[in-house]
Amino acid sequence: MSAIAPAPTRDALDARFFARPGAPPVEWAVTDALVPYERALAEMEARAAQIARGEAPERVWLLEHPPLYTSGTSARPGDLLDARFPVFETGRGGQFTYHGPGQRVGYVMLDLRRRRQDVRAFVATLEAWIIATLAAFNVKGERREDRVGVWTRRPDKPAGPSGETAEDKIAAIGIRVRQWVTFHGVSLNVEPDLVHFSGITPCGVRESHYGVTSLADLGLPVTMHDVDVAMRGAFEEIFGPTVAA
Repeated sequence: MSAIAPAPTRDALDARFFARPGAPPVEWAVTDALVPYERALAEMEARAAQIARGEAPERVWLLEHPPLYTSGTSARPGDLLDARFPVFETGRGGQFTYHGPGQRVGYVMLDLRRRRQDVRAFVATLEAWIIATLAAFNVKGERREDRVGVWTRRPDKPAGPSGETAEDKIAAIGIRVRQWVTFHGVSLNVEPDLVHFSGITPCGVRESHYGVTSLADLGLPVTMHDVDVAMRGAFEEIFGPTVAA
């Protein structure tokens, strides 16, 4: 009996997720005001259903939320340490995360039937999108096979118990797929209040040398508009053309 080959690492997956030739561009929407989570979820679900029925184009929606926590399908009750903000249960993958002002949330509503019906590759491509966005600001983002999201090395912080280099998470990823249409997406820490992450165990990661950071925390006080421009450019390189909503 031949051995089963191990699944390729996410780094080895093709970091391009273009739609088939002739597909319309992705609608690109940006909301400047804080968007209540309930409204965002309702709009995402409605749009995903329209996309699945072929009634609307794919969409990326960039926004910020008021302070809140969300729990994914793998969330553990003990990881909610202090419910100082509203907590919303979601159907996305992942565990607990924080959303709030200063964090750019990107909700990604794409039809994988027009692209590739490969959810694991899609998650890896979302990571590649954030890594390329960070590179525009000379920040080296990295993925980890045992931790979804995008991380930065912090040699300036205390090392782990066995001398491991400290690392901080700068972007979280959590998606849901229904009828091969994606929703939920990514959150990139631009300049949020990092103290708010202390109310949860972010993404279930408890090791003391793993923390949370932001562009501002790394000494890069960039504007949200600068981040939006970088995100759109990186998205088009990886997923294809966009058009303003």
